[in-house]
Amino acid sequence: MIFKRLLLSAAAAALALASVNTPAVAAVVAEDEAYSGPRLVVTVVVDQLSSNLFNQYRRHFTGGLKRMMDEGLVYANGFQTHGVTETCPGHSTVLTGMHPTHTGIGVNYSNDDQTGEGRYCMASKVNTLAHGAVTDNGNVGTELLLVDTLGDYAQAKYPGSRVMAVSGKDRGALNLAGHNGQAFWFTDGFGLTTYVKPGETAQQRLSVVEEFNKRYPAAENGQRWRGDIARCQAMAEDIDIVDGTFKSMVPPSVDKFPVSPLYDEETIAAALYLLDSQKLGEGEGVDMLGVSLSGTDIIGHSFGTQGPEMCEQLVRLDAALGTLLDRLDDVEGGVILALTADHGGADVIERTARRGFPFAHRLDTKPVDEANAALRQQFGLDFDPLRRGSSGLRIVDTAGRALAEPLRTQIAHAAVEMLHGKGDYAFVGFRDDLLKEPVPDSLHPQILTVRERMRLSVVDGVSADLLVALQPGVATGGRLGSNLSSHGQPWDYDRGVPIIFWAPEGQGQERFMPARTIDIAPTLANIIDVDLKKVDGRCMDLGLGEAPACPIE
Repeated sequence: MIFKRLLLSAAAAALALASVNTPAVAAVVAEDEAYSGPRLVVTVVVDQLSSNLFNQYRRHFTGGLKRMMDEGLVYANGFQTHGVTETCPGHSTVLTGMHPTHTGIGVNYSNDDQTGEGRYCMASKVNTLAHGAVTDNGNVGTELLLVDTLGDYAQAKYPGSRVMAVSGKDRGALNLAGHNGQAFWFTDGFGLTTYVKPGETAQQRLSVVEEFNKRYPAAENGQRWRGDIARCQAMAEDIDIVDGTFKSMVPPSVDKFPVSPLYDEETIAAALYLLDSQKLGEGEGVDMLGVSLSGTDIIGHSFGTQGPEMCEQLVRLDAALGTLLDRLDDVEGGVILALTADHGGADVIERTARRGFPFAHRLDTKPVDEANAALRQQFGLDFDPLRRGSSGLRIVDTAGRALAEPLRTQIAHAAVEMLHGKGDYAFVGFRDDLLKEPVPDSLHPQILTVRERMRLSVVDGVSADLLVALQPGVATGGRLGSNLSSHGQPWDYDRGVPIIFWAPEGQGQERFMPARTIDIAPTLANIIDVDLKKVDGRCMDLGLGEAPACPIE
C-alpha cells in the first residue's frame, strides 16, 4: 500500500468544484466521523528544478529523489502552465490550484501604477518582521495572495490542524503556509524569522523556532562546499561572458551561505525540527508542512545549471531529501508528500551558445530604444514612455507613474506594433487587451500559444503594461559576481517541472502524460477530503493503495 495506515472514508470522494474561493475560508464544517486520512501532508518545492535538470541527473540520484522515483508516482513532464515563470507566481500555484492570473501573484516585483513605487509580491502594510529589523524584502505577509490555499481549507474543516512552512526565501514559505499558517524563512545572521500580525508579539511567533535558532550561527558557517565529488570536479571550465571570464568550479569564488548547498541542507534541518518539535502528524486532524528549497535557484542564477556547482548542489540536495524521507517513515498517522518546482531555468547563455545552440545570446535592447524615439515623435513627448520593469515594459511619466488615458492605451498599441516579433522580442502584448480575453483551458499545457501562456500570468495593476517574451535562448544580465543565468520566460525550459507524489513503501510508477502544478492541490484535497470550491486544476487519480478515486465531473 502506498499510504502508510491510510484508511480514507467513502466521503473522501465528495470533492466538488463550485464557486471562486476568496481569502477567509468559510466557517468550520462539523464532521460526523473523525478524520481517518493521512495525518501529514508534506509539500516540497525545489526552486528552479526544471524537468530538464531532473531528467539529466536521474541516473545519479541515490538518496531521497531515488526513493521518490522507486516508491512514488513520477510525472517527469510536469508544467507551470503560465508564461511569466518567476518564483512568487510559481509558488502561488502549488497549493491554491489556481493560475497566477487568479492568485493575484503575477510577478516577483511590480510597481504601483499611481505612485510608481516598487511593490514586492508578498508585501504587507500591516505586518512587521519578527527579528526586529527591516531586511530582505521588507515587511511581508499574504495580503496580496487573493485566494486561499489547501492549508487554509484544511484548518477550517479540521479544528486543530496545523500548517507550517519553511524556506530560504520568504515568498517560498508564505505561499505554502497560506493565510493562516506559520511561515518561517532564513534571514542573514539571525536564523529563521517570520512576520508578526497586529496584536501579536515577536516572541509569540518566534517561540516555535527558538531552539533551532540557538544552533543557527554555527550551522550557517558549516560546510558550504565539499569540492571533492570527482564527477562534479570534472565539469570545471572557463567561460567568457559579458565582462570577463567566469571560472566554473567547486568550490566557487563566491563563498556565501545562501549561495551554497548548505542552504537547502539547513532548510531541511529546519523542516525536521518543526516536524519533531511541533509533533506534526500526531494530531486528530491533518497537519501540513511546506518545504521550499531555494538553493538550486540561487546556485542556478549565480553559476548556471550545467556546471560543477549545480552538480554538487543536486548530489547534496538528494542526500538531504533522503534524511527527510527517512523521518517521514516514522509518521504513525500516515503521510503523503508532493514534490515539484516553481519554475525551470536556463544555463549560462554563453555556455549554451558553444554547446550546439549558437543562437543563444544576451538581450539586445536597441529595439526598445528605437521604439522610445519613435513614440516621442509620434505623440509629441519630451520623455521616453517605455521603461523596463519586471517581466515587461511599463508606460510611465518621468516620475514612473502610469500615464493617463487615453494616452497610455494609444502608446501601448503603438509600442506593440513596433516591438512584437521584432529582434529579440518574440512577444509583446498589452496588459489591458490580455485581461479582456477569456482565461484559456490549460489541460494540454504544451500546445498553449505564447499569448495564452501570458494570459494565465497577467494580473491587473500588478503585471507590466506590456508583457514581454524574449526569443528562445535570449537572456538578460550576465555580470561576474551577479546573475549569470535567468528564468522567467514562457518556453518549456522555464515552464517544465517534475511533479512527484510519494508515500512510504509505495510501488514506483512513471506517468508520461503531462501534469500541471495547479493539479497538485485538488489531488491532495481529494485525499484529505477537503472541498476547494473552485480551482483551475483538476484532481488526478493516483490509483494506488486506498487513495480515493477522483469525483466524476
